Parts: sequence; structure tokens; C-alpha cells
Amino acid sequence: MPSDPDRRRGSAVTAYAILTFTALLWAGNAVAGKWAVGEVSPQALTTLRWAFAFALLAVIARRQVAAEWPRLLPRWRYVLAMGASGYTVFASLFYAAGAHTTALNVALIQGAVPIFVMLLNFLVRGAGVRAGQAAGAAVTLAGVAVASTHGDLDALRTLTFNLGDGLMLAACLVYAGYTVALPSRPAVSGLVFFTGLALAALLSSLPPLAVEWAAGRLIWPTLPLGWPLVAFVALGPSLLAQLSYIRGVELIGPNRAGLFVNLVPVFGAGLAVMLAGEPFDAFDGVALALVLGGILIAETAGRRASVRGGKTKGCGDEATG
Repeated sequence: MPSDPDRRRGSAVTAYAILTFTALLWAGNAVAGKWAVGEVSPQALTTLRWAFAFALLAVIARRQVAAEWPRLLPRWRYVLAMGASGYTVFASLFYAAGAHTTALNVALIQGAVPIFVMLLNFLVRGAGVRAGQAAGAAVTLAGVAVASTHGDLDALRTLTFNLGDGLMLAACLVYAGYTVALPSRPAVSGLVFFTGLALAALLSSLPPLAVEWAAGRLIWPTLPLGWPLVAFVALGPSLLAQLSYIRGVELIGPNRAGLFVNLVPVFGAGLAVMLAGEPFDAFDGVALALVLGGILIAETAGRRASVRGGKTKGCGDEATG
């Protein structure tokens, strides 16, 4: 029978794989968002992605939902708040930020998510942040800077901040709050929990959709590009990525899982190379090395803390750190 350290190592390796996969899908979501301009409006895309995801879940998870519904229903306020904030509010703020600031600022500010996670996890749960984990977060943020500036760090000197940057900071804070609150989820399976979140996201996306329609900015998707984009965003970044992220937080906790968000701009640069034919430059390799190196630094600190603590404490963050 595997020892506790062996089980912890196995859980961590599984978490690394699925969180890396999550970041790749989210990077694909950023590419899809660019392709969606003129093909489908932001709120239409948000509503349709969750409508598709929930419809699929309603089919494949209906028996589990029926069996576990009595345990999920008493927590409906929590589920509604998590689906609305982590999915709908975050997406709305993200799209709005992109309309008022540069892609560089969006990518750089998104690197604040792990820092916000650590701060909120300390304030809410008292989970300490060790020097190694703080250093790892700083190194991953440096990787985000390299990826976002395409290696031209002088661009950071001319940064200006505006309404869009404030909206992006708000989006990061919302998603960090969602991440920290995940360990408090109802005692149901991940699939059933996510089905509830998808329904909450769908319902909470309807008011912004109505606003977009009233403002005359609503664009429904068409073929040949619009509907395939909706299908990809629903199945990949919405369904598979969010399920994976929930599982990753469950395995290694919010602080450690949150660091993997900083792989998104790095993978986004890689996808630009593969899908748009952009050249692979030295800065791409440097950015990837920095982000992965930062995660390794933080994970080393997290594993040492876990060993000293004697055992991993479920979804919390001393294991998490």
C-alpha cells in the first residue's frame, strides 16, 4: 500500500497535469475570443457557452444530479454566487476591460490572480504564505511580463493605467475569491457541483445579455466560424477546463493551483506561433522557463510544508501553503 508521502506526490503530479491542461484550454479561449470579434458578441458568447455546457451536463450527469440533489440544494445560494462570480461576472469584467485597455495590460494584470489568491486565503483561512511560495509567485509574474511584452521589457516603462485596468483588477479579485471559496463546496461529486455552477452561470448571464441586446450590440453566431467557436468555448474552456481547475484546487489547494493561471499568457504566445504562424523567439522560451521555474520554486516550498505538517489537509492550503 502506498505511503502518505507517495500518495501526496501522486496527487501533486496529477494536479500539475490537469492544471497545465486547464491553462492550455484557457489560452485557447483567449485565441477564440479574438476570432469571435464580429462573429459573435461577448455576452452572446458567454450565454451560449454556458447553455451548451449545461445542456451537455444535464444529459451526462442527470442520474448523479438526481441522486445528490438533496445535498446540493441546501447550498443553492453558495452555488449561485460561485457560478455568477467565477464565470459570469469575471467574464463580463474581462471583456469590458479589454475594450478599455491594452492586451499587454490585461495579460500583466491577470498575473495578479495568484497573489490575490494567497492574500485572500490568508485573510479568510489564515493560510500562511512562505518565502519560497512568494518568490515562486514573483518569478511566474516575471514570466508573464516577458510573454506579454514579447521580450521588450522597456515597454513596461510606458505603461499607463485607466478604467480598463481597474476592471481587470476587479476581475482578478473576483476569480481569486472564487478560487479561495472552492474548498467550501458542498459534499457532492465534482460533476454534480459543476452542473450547479453551469446552471448558475447560465442564469446570471441573461441580464448582461439583455443589456447587450438593448444597446444594439448583440451578434448571434453564424456558420462557418461563429458556431464552431461557441462549441469549442463551451466544451473546452468552459466544461473541461473548469472541471479540471476544480479538481486541481481540490488536490493541492488554492494557493498552489492559482499559480498555474500564469501559464495562460505563455501558452497564448505558443498558440500564436502554431495557429497564426508567428515566429518562435527566444523570449517565448524565457517566459516559459520563468513561469515553470516559479511554479517549481513554490511547489518545493509547498511540499516541504506538507511534509512538516504530517499530512495534506484536504482542500485547504497547508498543504497549500
